[in-house]
Amino acid sequence: MTDLYANATKFYIDGAWVAPSSSERLDVINPATEEPVTQIALGTEKDAELAIAAAKKAFDSWSRTTKQERLDVLNAVIAAYQKRMGDLAEAVTAEMGAPVMLAQRAQVPAGLGHLMTAAKVLEGYEFAEKRGGTTLLREPAGVCGLITPWNWPLNQITCKVGPALATGCTMVLKPSEVAPLNAVIFAEILAEAGVPAGVFNLVNGDGPTVGSVLSSHPDIDMVSFTGSTRAGIQVSKAAAETVKKVSLELGGKSANIVLSDADLASVAKGAISQCFLNTGQSCNAPTRLLVQADQYDELVGLLKAEAEKVTTGDPGEKTTVLGPLVSKTQFDRVQSLIQAGIDEGATVEAGGTGLPDGLDKGYFVRPTVFAGVTPDMRIAQEEIFGPVLSVLRYSDEEEAIKIANDSEYGLSGAVQSGDPEHAFRVASRIRTGMVHLNGAPLDPTAPFGGYKKSGNGREWGQLGFEEFTEVKAVMGAPA
Repeated sequence: MTDLYANATKFYIDGAWVAPSSSERLDVINPATEEPVTQIALGTEKDAELAIAAAKKAFDSWSRTTKQERLDVLNAVIAAYQKRMGDLAEAVTAEMGAPVMLAQRAQVPAGLGHLMTAAKVLEGYEFAEKRGGTTLLREPAGVCGLITPWNWPLNQITCKVGPALATGCTMVLKPSEVAPLNAVIFAEILAEAGVPAGVFNLVNGDGPTVGSVLSSHPDIDMVSFTGSTRAGIQVSKAAAETVKKVSLELGGKSANIVLSDADLASVAKGAISQCFLNTGQSCNAPTRLLVQADQYDELVGLLKAEAEKVTTGDPGEKTTVLGPLVSKTQFDRVQSLIQAGIDEGATVEAGGTGLPDGLDKGYFVRPTVFAGVTPDMRIAQEEIFGPVLSVLRYSDEEEAIKIANDSEYGLSGAVQSGDPEHAFRVASRIRTGMVHLNGAPLDPTAPFGGYKKSGNGREWGQLGFEEFTEVKAVMGAPA
Protein backbone atom coordinates (compact mmCIF):
# COMPACT_ATOMS: atom_id res chain seq x y z
CA MET A 1 0.00 0.00 0.00
CA THR A 2 1.33 3.43 -0.93
CA ASP A 3 0.94 6.54 1.18
CA LEU A 4 -1.51 7.85 -1.42
CA TYR A 5 -4.02 5.22 -0.29
CA ALA A 6 -3.17 5.19 3.40
CA ASN A 7 -6.82 5.66 4.41
CA ALA A 8 -8.27 3.12 1.99
CA THR A 9 -9.12 0.63 4.73
CA LYS A 10 -10.79 3.24 6.94
CA PHE A 11 -14.00 5.23 6.77
CA TYR A 12 -14.43 8.95 7.27
CA ILE A 13 -17.15 9.39 9.89
CA ASP A 14 -17.90 12.41 12.11
CA GLY A 15 -14.72 14.22 11.12
CA ALA A 16 -12.28 11.34 11.74
CA TRP A 17 -10.80 8.34 9.95
CA VAL A 18 -12.15 5.34 11.80
CA ALA A 19 -11.64 1.59 11.67
CA PRO A 20 -14.44 -0.42 10.05
CA SER A 21 -16.58 -2.77 12.09
CA SER A 22 -15.64 -5.73 9.88
CA SER A 23 -12.33 -7.17 8.69
CA GLU A 24 -13.71 -7.81 5.21
CA ARG A 25 -11.56 -6.32 2.43
CA LEU A 26 -11.87 -5.97 -1.33
CA ASP A 27 -9.07 -5.70 -3.87
CA VAL A 28 -9.18 -2.63 -6.10
CA ILE A 29 -8.05 -3.94 -9.49
CA ASN A 30 -6.07 -1.98 -12.07
CA PRO A 31 -7.97 -2.90 -15.26
CA ALA A 32 -4.93 -2.39 -17.47
CA THR A 33 -2.80 -4.93 -15.60
CA GLU A 34 -5.48 -7.04 -13.85
CA GLU A 35 -3.40 -6.64 -10.67
CA PRO A 36 -4.52 -5.13 -7.33
CA VAL A 37 -3.74 -1.48 -6.68
CA THR A 38 -4.59 -1.78 -2.99
CA GLN A 39 -7.52 -2.89 -0.83
CA ILE A 40 -10.50 -1.11 0.66
CA ALA A 41 -12.61 -2.03 3.66
CA LEU A 42 -16.15 -3.10 2.93
CA GLY A 43 -18.68 -1.39 5.15
CA THR A 44 -21.47 -3.08 7.07
CA GLU A 45 -24.92 -1.94 8.14
CA LYS A 46 -23.34 -0.84 11.43
CA ASP A 47 -20.79 1.37 9.64
CA ALA A 48 -23.50 2.96 7.53
CA GLU A 49 -25.67 3.63 10.59
CA LEU A 50 -22.77 5.30 12.42
CA ALA A 51 -22.24 7.61 9.44
CA ILE A 52 -25.95 8.38 9.18
CA ALA A 53 -26.08 9.19 12.90
CA ALA A 54 -23.12 11.55 12.51
CA ALA A 55 -24.79 13.32 9.59
CA LYS A 56 -28.06 13.60 11.48
CA LYS A 57 -26.30 15.10 14.51
CA ALA A 58 -24.48 17.66 12.34
CA PHE A 59 -27.56 18.70 10.39
CA ASP A 60 -29.06 21.03 12.99
CA SER A 61 -26.04 23.33 13.13
CA TRP A 62 -24.94 23.04 9.48
CA SER A 63 -28.43 23.70 8.12
CA ARG A 64 -28.54 26.98 10.06
CA THR A 65 -25.24 28.35 8.76
CA THR A 66 -25.35 31.46 6.61
CA LYS A 67 -24.85 31.50 2.89
CA GLN A 68 -21.50 33.22 3.40
CA GLU A 69 -20.34 30.58 5.87
CA ARG A 70 -21.14 27.81 3.41
CA LEU A 71 -19.51 29.76 0.59
CA ASP A 72 -16.32 30.08 2.64
CA VAL A 73 -16.29 26.31 3.18
CA LEU A 74 -16.88 25.61 -0.52
CA ASN A 75 -14.03 27.92 -1.50
CA ALA A 76 -11.76 26.15 0.99
CA VAL A 77 -12.74 22.81 -0.57
CA ILE A 78 -11.93 24.19 -4.03
CA ALA A 79 -8.48 25.32 -2.87
CA ALA A 80 -7.75 21.96 -1.24
CA TYR A 81 -9.00 20.09 -4.32
CA GLN A 82 -6.67 22.04 -6.58
CA LYS A 83 -3.69 20.96 -4.49
CA ARG A 84 -4.58 17.27 -4.87
CA MET A 85 -5.45 17.15 -8.57
CA GLY A 86 -2.32 15.18 -9.43
CA ASP A 87 -3.10 12.57 -6.77
CA LEU A 88 -6.70 12.33 -7.95
CA ALA A 89 -5.63 11.80 -11.56
CA GLU A 90 -3.19 9.07 -10.52
CA ALA A 91 -5.95 7.28 -8.62
CA VAL A 92 -8.48 7.50 -11.45
CA THR A 93 -6.01 6.08 -13.97
CA ALA A 94 -4.99 3.26 -11.62
CA GLU A 95 -8.45 2.16 -10.51
CA MET A 96 -10.68 2.64 -13.54
CA GLY A 97 -8.21 2.81 -16.42
CA ALA A 98 -8.78 6.34 -17.65
CA PRO A 99 -5.94 7.34 -20.01
CA VAL A 100 -3.63 9.74 -18.22
CA MET A 101 -4.46 12.67 -20.46
CA LEU A 102 -8.20 12.09 -20.00
CA ALA A 103 -7.73 11.86 -16.23
CA GLN A 104 -5.70 15.07 -16.11
CA ARG A 105 -7.73 17.08 -18.62
CA ALA A 106 -11.29 15.85 -18.06
CA GLN A 107 -11.94 13.39 -15.23
CA VAL A 108 -10.37 15.44 -12.44
CA PRO A 109 -11.10 18.94 -13.82
CA ALA A 110 -14.77 17.97 -14.15
CA GLY A 111 -14.91 17.64 -10.37
CA LEU A 112 -13.27 21.01 -9.88
CA GLY A 113 -15.71 22.54 -12.35
CA HIS A 114 -18.73 21.32 -10.40
CA LEU A 115 -17.36 22.68 -7.14
CA MET A 116 -16.65 26.05 -8.73
CA THR A 117 -20.10 26.09 -10.32
CA ALA A 118 -21.68 25.33 -6.94
CA ALA A 119 -19.84 28.26 -5.38
CA LYS A 120 -20.86 30.59 -8.20
CA VAL A 121 -24.52 29.54 -8.03
CA LEU A 122 -24.52 29.91 -4.25
CA GLU A 123 -23.28 33.50 -4.48
CA GLY A 124 -26.44 34.57 -6.31
CA TYR A 125 -28.90 32.00 -4.99
CA GLU A 126 -32.00 33.28 -3.21
CA PHE A 127 -33.26 30.99 -0.45
CA ALA A 128 -36.30 33.23 0.15
CA GLU A 129 -38.69 34.58 -2.48
CA LYS A 130 -41.57 36.98 -1.79
CA ARG A 131 -44.79 36.29 -3.71
CA GLY A 132 -47.49 38.70 -2.58
CA GLY A 133 -48.30 37.94 1.03
CA THR A 134 -46.45 34.62 0.90
CA THR A 135 -42.75 33.94 1.25
CA LEU A 136 -41.31 30.81 -0.33
CA LEU A 137 -38.35 29.41 1.55
CA ARG A 138 -35.93 26.93 0.03
CA GLU A 139 -34.58 24.85 2.90
CA PRO A 140 -32.04 22.00 2.95
CA ALA A 141 -33.55 18.61 2.14
CA GLY A 142 -31.86 17.08 5.19
CA VAL A 143 -29.51 14.13 5.56
CA CYS A 144 -28.59 12.86 2.09
CA GLY A 145 -27.38 9.46 0.96
CA LEU A 146 -25.12 9.87 -2.08
CA ILE A 147 -24.42 6.77 -4.17
CA THR A 148 -22.02 7.30 -7.07
CA PRO A 149 -20.63 5.26 -9.99
CA TRP A 150 -17.17 4.34 -11.26
CA ASN A 151 -17.18 5.76 -14.80
CA TRP A 152 -16.78 9.51 -14.11
CA PRO A 153 -16.30 9.17 -10.36
CA LEU A 154 -15.22 12.68 -9.36
CA ASN A 155 -17.71 14.27 -11.72
CA GLN A 156 -20.54 12.43 -10.01
CA ILE A 157 -19.27 12.90 -6.46
CA THR A 158 -18.77 16.65 -6.79
CA CYS A 159 -22.01 17.38 -8.65
CA LYS A 160 -23.78 15.97 -5.59
CA VAL A 161 -21.50 17.06 -2.74
CA GLY A 162 -21.12 20.65 -4.00
CA PRO A 163 -24.85 21.49 -4.06
CA ALA A 164 -25.50 19.48 -0.89
CA LEU A 165 -22.91 21.51 1.03
CA ALA A 166 -24.13 24.76 -0.51
CA THR A 167 -27.76 24.23 0.44
CA GLY A 168 -27.04 23.21 4.03
CA CYS A 169 -27.48 19.43 3.77
CA THR A 170 -25.34 16.83 5.50
CA MET A 171 -24.43 13.60 3.77
CA VAL A 172 -23.07 10.08 3.62
CA LEU A 173 -21.24 9.13 0.43
CA LYS A 174 -20.96 5.56 -0.83
CA PRO A 175 -18.78 5.58 -3.95
CA SER A 176 -18.51 2.63 -6.29
CA GLU A 177 -16.46 -0.15 -4.73
CA VAL A 178 -14.92 -0.71 -8.18
CA ALA A 179 -13.24 2.73 -8.23
CA PRO A 180 -13.28 4.06 -4.64
CA LEU A 181 -9.77 5.44 -4.18
CA ASN A 182 -10.48 8.87 -5.64
CA ALA A 183 -13.30 9.21 -3.10
CA VAL A 184 -10.91 8.45 -0.23
CA ILE A 185 -8.64 11.25 -1.43
CA PHE A 186 -11.69 13.49 -1.84
CA ALA A 187 -12.64 12.86 1.80
CA GLU A 188 -9.09 13.89 2.78
CA ILE A 189 -9.63 17.08 0.77
CA LEU A 190 -12.83 17.92 2.65
CA ALA A 191 -11.12 17.23 5.96
CA GLU A 192 -8.25 19.55 5.04
CA ALA A 193 -10.74 22.23 3.97
CA GLY A 194 -12.32 22.24 7.41
CA VAL A 195 -15.75 20.89 6.55
CA PRO A 196 -17.32 20.49 10.02
CA ALA A 197 -17.46 17.04 11.59
CA GLY A 198 -20.44 14.99 10.49
CA VAL A 199 -21.37 17.18 7.53
CA PHE A 200 -19.61 14.85 5.08
CA ASN A 201 -19.10 11.15 5.77
CA LEU A 202 -17.62 8.38 3.61
CA VAL A 203 -18.35 4.67 3.89
CA ASN A 204 -17.08 2.26 1.23
CA GLY A 205 -19.05 -0.86 0.48
CA ASP A 206 -21.31 -2.59 -1.98
CA GLY A 207 -24.82 -1.72 -3.06
CA PRO A 208 -26.69 -4.58 -1.40
CA THR A 209 -25.14 -3.69 1.97
CA VAL A 210 -24.25 -0.02 2.39
CA GLY A 211 -26.29 1.19 -0.57
CA SER A 212 -29.46 -0.48 0.65
CA VAL A 213 -29.05 1.05 4.12
CA LEU A 214 -28.71 4.54 2.64
CA SER A 215 -31.75 3.94 0.43
CA SER A 216 -34.03 2.62 3.15
CA HIS A 217 -32.92 4.22 6.42
CA PRO A 218 -35.56 6.44 8.05
CA ASP A 219 -32.96 9.07 9.02
CA ILE A 220 -31.94 9.59 5.38
CA ASP A 221 -34.18 12.30 3.94
CA MET A 222 -32.98 12.13 0.35
CA VAL A 223 -31.09 9.68 -1.88
CA SER A 224 -29.17 10.90 -4.91
CA PHE A 225 -28.11 7.95 -7.04
CA THR A 226 -26.16 7.66 -10.28
CA GLY A 227 -25.72 4.28 -11.93
CA SER A 228 -27.54 1.64 -13.90
CA THR A 229 -31.29 1.69 -14.42
CA ARG A 230 -31.52 -1.74 -12.80
CA ALA A 231 -29.84 -0.49 -9.61
CA GLY A 232 -31.82 2.75 -9.68
CA ILE A 233 -35.06 0.79 -9.60
CA GLN A 234 -33.82 -1.06 -6.52
CA VAL A 235 -32.95 2.24 -4.83
CA SER A 236 -36.44 3.57 -5.55
CA LYS A 237 -38.09 0.45 -4.15
CA ALA A 238 -35.97 0.58 -0.99
CA ALA A 239 -36.70 4.30 -0.53
CA ALA A 240 -40.45 3.93 -1.00
CA GLU A 241 -41.08 2.58 2.51
CA THR A 242 -39.89 5.84 4.08
CA VAL A 243 -41.26 8.10 1.29
CA LYS A 244 -37.95 9.90 1.00
CA LYS A 245 -36.93 12.15 -1.84
CA VAL A 246 -35.10 10.27 -4.62
CA SER A 247 -33.04 11.68 -7.49
CA LEU A 248 -31.85 9.24 -10.16
CA GLU A 249 -29.39 9.69 -13.02
CA LEU A 250 -29.40 6.40 -14.89
CA GLY A 251 -28.58 4.83 -18.25
CA GLY A 252 -28.80 6.07 -21.80
CA LYS A 253 -28.78 5.04 -25.45
CA SER A 254 -28.38 8.39 -27.14
CA ALA A 255 -29.14 8.92 -30.81
CA ASN A 256 -27.02 11.19 -33.00
CA ILE A 257 -29.08 12.31 -36.02
CA VAL A 258 -27.10 13.34 -39.09
CA LEU A 259 -29.29 15.57 -41.28
CA SER A 260 -28.71 15.73 -45.02
CA ASP A 261 -27.06 19.17 -44.88
CA ALA A 262 -24.35 18.15 -42.37
CA ASP A 263 -20.62 18.05 -43.16
CA LEU A 264 -19.93 14.31 -43.23
CA ALA A 265 -16.17 14.47 -42.62
CA SER A 266 -16.73 16.59 -39.51
CA VAL A 267 -19.55 14.32 -38.39
CA ALA A 268 -17.35 11.21 -38.65
CA LYS A 269 -14.60 12.69 -36.47
CA GLY A 270 -17.06 13.94 -33.85
CA ALA A 271 -19.15 10.77 -33.82
CA ILE A 272 -16.13 8.57 -33.11
CA SER A 273 -14.54 10.82 -30.50
CA GLN A 274 -17.80 11.41 -28.64
CA CYS A 275 -18.93 7.79 -28.66
CA PHE A 276 -15.49 6.43 -27.70
CA LEU A 277 -14.64 9.03 -25.04
CA ASN A 278 -13.77 7.36 -21.73
CA THR A 279 -13.70 4.03 -23.60
CA GLY A 280 -17.41 4.43 -24.25
CA GLN A 281 -18.19 4.32 -20.53
CA SER A 282 -20.45 7.37 -20.42
CA CYS A 283 -24.20 7.24 -19.88
CA ASN A 284 -24.75 10.10 -22.34
CA ALA A 285 -22.50 8.71 -25.10
CA PRO A 286 -24.07 9.07 -28.59
CA THR A 287 -23.95 5.37 -29.46
CA ARG A 288 -26.62 5.30 -32.20
CA LEU A 289 -25.71 7.23 -35.36
CA LEU A 290 -28.70 7.83 -37.64
CA VAL A 291 -27.79 8.55 -41.28
CA GLN A 292 -29.93 9.29 -44.34
CA ALA A 293 -29.96 6.42 -46.84
CA ASP A 294 -28.21 8.19 -49.73
CA GLN A 295 -25.34 9.32 -47.48
CA TYR A 296 -25.03 6.09 -45.53
CA ASP A 297 -22.25 4.30 -47.40
CA GLU A 298 -20.07 7.41 -47.61
CA LEU A 299 -20.33 8.14 -43.90
CA VAL A 300 -19.74 4.51 -42.91
CA GLY A 301 -16.48 4.61 -44.87
CA LEU A 302 -15.41 7.78 -43.07
CA LEU A 303 -16.32 6.28 -39.68
CA LYS A 304 -14.28 3.15 -40.38
CA ALA A 305 -11.23 5.27 -41.22
CA GLU A 306 -11.63 7.37 -38.06
CA ALA A 307 -12.09 4.32 -35.81
CA GLU A 308 -8.94 2.72 -37.16
CA LYS A 309 -6.94 5.79 -36.08
CA VAL A 310 -7.90 5.36 -32.42
CA THR A 311 -4.96 4.39 -30.19
CA THR A 312 -5.79 1.69 -27.65
CA GLY A 313 -3.36 0.61 -24.94
CA ASP A 314 -1.52 1.54 -21.76
CA PRO A 315 -3.50 4.31 -20.03
CA GLY A 316 -0.24 5.64 -18.64
CA GLU A 317 0.91 6.66 -22.13
CA LYS A 318 0.04 10.20 -23.18
CA THR A 319 -0.83 9.08 -26.72
CA THR A 320 -3.45 6.55 -25.58
CA VAL A 321 -7.03 7.45 -26.48
CA LEU A 322 -8.78 4.26 -25.32
CA GLY A 323 -7.81 2.63 -22.06
CA PRO A 324 -9.33 -0.58 -20.72
CA LEU A 325 -12.86 -1.12 -19.56
CA VAL A 326 -13.15 -0.88 -15.79
CA SER A 327 -13.55 -4.57 -14.90
CA LYS A 328 -13.79 -8.12 -16.18
CA THR A 329 -17.54 -7.99 -15.61
CA GLN A 330 -17.77 -4.99 -17.92
CA PHE A 331 -15.38 -6.59 -20.44
CA ASP A 332 -17.46 -9.75 -20.63
CA ARG A 333 -20.68 -7.78 -21.09
CA VAL A 334 -19.28 -5.67 -23.92
CA GLN A 335 -17.80 -8.72 -25.66
CA SER A 336 -21.15 -10.51 -25.46
CA LEU A 337 -23.00 -7.55 -26.96
CA ILE A 338 -20.50 -7.19 -29.81
CA GLN A 339 -21.06 -10.89 -30.53
CA ALA A 340 -24.81 -10.32 -30.34
CA GLY A 341 -24.51 -7.64 -33.03
CA ILE A 342 -22.65 -10.09 -35.26
CA ASP A 343 -25.16 -12.87 -34.59
CA GLU A 344 -28.11 -10.60 -35.41
CA GLY A 345 -26.64 -9.71 -38.81
CA ALA A 346 -24.94 -6.34 -38.35
CA THR A 347 -21.69 -5.79 -40.27
CA VAL A 348 -18.45 -5.13 -38.38
CA GLU A 349 -16.77 -2.24 -40.18
CA ALA A 350 -14.06 -1.79 -37.54
CA GLY A 351 -13.10 -3.67 -34.40
CA GLY A 352 -15.06 -6.70 -33.27
CA THR A 353 -14.60 -9.23 -30.50
CA GLY A 354 -11.36 -10.04 -28.69
CA LEU A 355 -8.40 -8.04 -27.44
CA PRO A 356 -6.83 -5.37 -29.66
CA ASP A 357 -3.70 -6.39 -31.56
CA GLY A 358 -0.57 -6.42 -29.42
CA LEU A 359 -2.36 -6.73 -26.08
CA ASP A 360 -2.56 -9.98 -24.13
CA LYS A 361 -3.87 -8.79 -20.77
CA GLY A 362 -6.08 -6.09 -19.36
CA TYR A 363 -9.77 -5.44 -20.04
CA PHE A 364 -9.16 -3.80 -23.40
CA VAL A 365 -11.65 -3.90 -26.26
CA ARG A 366 -11.38 -3.14 -29.93
CA PRO A 367 -13.03 0.16 -30.92
CA THR A 368 -15.98 -1.12 -32.91
CA VAL A 369 -18.26 0.29 -35.61
CA PHE A 370 -21.33 -1.66 -36.76
CA ALA A 371 -23.13 -0.93 -40.02
CA GLY A 372 -26.40 -2.47 -41.17
CA VAL A 373 -27.92 -2.03 -37.73
CA THR A 374 -31.71 -2.08 -37.44
CA PRO A 375 -33.67 -0.55 -34.56
CA ASP A 376 -34.77 -3.92 -33.18
CA MET A 377 -31.23 -5.25 -32.64
CA ARG A 378 -29.85 -5.52 -29.11
CA ILE A 379 -26.93 -3.24 -30.00
CA ALA A 380 -29.48 -0.58 -30.97
CA GLN A 381 -31.57 -0.94 -27.82
CA GLU A 382 -29.26 -1.93 -24.94
CA GLU A 383 -26.74 0.31 -23.22
CA ILE A 384 -23.40 -1.34 -24.09
CA PHE A 385 -21.11 0.98 -22.06
CA GLY A 386 -18.12 0.36 -24.29
CA PRO A 387 -16.59 1.83 -27.48
CA VAL A 388 -19.25 0.44 -29.83
CA LEU A 389 -21.01 2.63 -32.39
CA SER A 390 -24.14 1.41 -34.18
CA VAL A 391 -24.94 3.09 -37.52
CA LEU A 392 -28.59 3.03 -38.55
CA ARG A 393 -30.17 4.07 -41.84
CA TYR A 394 -33.25 6.31 -42.18
CA SER A 395 -35.30 7.36 -45.21
CA ASP A 396 -36.58 10.76 -44.11
CA GLU A 397 -36.53 13.13 -41.16
CA GLU A 398 -39.74 11.79 -39.63
CA GLU A 399 -38.31 8.29 -39.56
CA ALA A 400 -35.09 9.59 -37.97
CA ILE A 401 -37.04 11.20 -35.14
CA LYS A 402 -39.11 8.05 -34.68
CA ILE A 403 -35.99 5.86 -34.46
CA ALA A 404 -34.30 8.29 -32.06
CA ASN A 405 -37.31 8.16 -29.73
CA ASP A 406 -37.62 4.37 -30.01
CA SER A 407 -35.76 3.71 -26.78
CA GLU A 408 -36.60 3.06 -23.17
CA TYR A 409 -33.96 5.68 -22.34
CA GLY A 410 -34.09 9.45 -22.71
CA LEU A 411 -30.89 10.95 -21.36
CA SER A 412 -29.18 12.72 -24.23
CA GLY A 413 -29.02 13.07 -27.98
CA ALA A 414 -27.41 15.02 -30.79
CA VAL A 415 -28.30 16.59 -34.12
CA GLN A 416 -25.85 17.48 -36.90
CA SER A 417 -26.82 20.03 -39.57
CA GLY A 418 -25.38 22.87 -41.57
CA ASP A 419 -28.43 24.90 -40.54
CA PRO A 420 -28.60 25.52 -36.76
CA GLU A 421 -32.30 26.44 -36.95
CA HIS A 422 -33.05 23.15 -38.68
CA ALA A 423 -31.06 21.27 -36.04
CA PHE A 424 -32.95 23.06 -33.27
CA ARG A 425 -36.35 22.15 -34.74
CA VAL A 426 -35.39 18.48 -34.83
CA ALA A 427 -33.89 18.66 -31.31
CA SER A 428 -37.19 19.97 -29.94
CA ARG A 429 -38.85 16.69 -30.94
CA ILE A 430 -36.30 14.37 -29.31
CA ARG A 431 -37.59 12.97 -26.00
CA THR A 432 -34.42 13.42 -23.96
CA GLY A 433 -33.18 15.65 -21.16
CA MET A 434 -30.35 17.05 -23.28
CA VAL A 435 -29.55 17.51 -26.97
CA HIS A 436 -26.21 18.63 -28.43
CA LEU A 437 -26.30 20.57 -31.70
CA ASN A 438 -23.30 20.26 -34.02
CA GLY A 439 -20.89 18.99 -31.39
CA ALA A 440 -21.71 21.58 -28.71
CA PRO A 441 -20.04 20.53 -25.43
CA LEU A 442 -21.71 19.95 -22.09
CA ASP A 443 -22.53 23.10 -20.14
CA PRO A 444 -21.74 22.68 -16.41
CA THR A 445 -24.40 25.26 -15.52
CA ALA A 446 -27.13 23.49 -17.52
CA PRO A 447 -29.27 20.71 -16.00
CA PHE A 448 -28.08 17.13 -16.53
CA GLY A 449 -30.67 14.36 -16.43
CA GLY A 450 -33.16 12.48 -18.51
CA TYR A 451 -36.62 11.22 -19.38
CA LYS A 452 -38.05 7.71 -19.13
CA LYS A 453 -35.69 5.04 -17.75
CA SER A 454 -32.81 7.50 -17.74
CA GLY A 455 -34.04 8.73 -14.36
CA ASN A 456 -35.70 11.69 -12.72
CA GLY A 457 -34.54 15.00 -11.32
CA ARG A 458 -31.70 17.13 -12.62
CA GLU A 459 -28.10 17.73 -11.56
CA TRP A 460 -25.62 20.55 -12.29
CA GLY A 461 -26.10 24.30 -11.96
CA GLN A 462 -29.05 25.97 -10.28
CA LEU A 463 -31.48 23.13 -10.95
CA GLY A 464 -28.99 20.82 -9.27
CA PHE A 465 -29.29 22.96 -6.14
CA GLU A 466 -33.04 22.59 -6.13
CA GLU A 467 -32.75 18.80 -5.95
CA PHE A 468 -31.23 19.27 -2.48
CA THR A 469 -33.91 21.62 -1.16
CA GLU A 470 -37.49 21.49 0.03
CA VAL A 471 -39.89 24.40 -0.53
CA LYS A 472 -41.78 25.88 2.40
CA ALA A 473 -44.58 28.39 1.79
CA VAL A 474 -45.07 30.86 4.67
CA MET A 475 -48.44 32.62 4.26
CA GLY A 476 -48.99 36.01 5.87
CA ALA A 477 -45.24 36.65 6.08
CA PRO A 478 -44.23 40.22 6.92
CA ALA A 479 -43.42 42.48 3.97
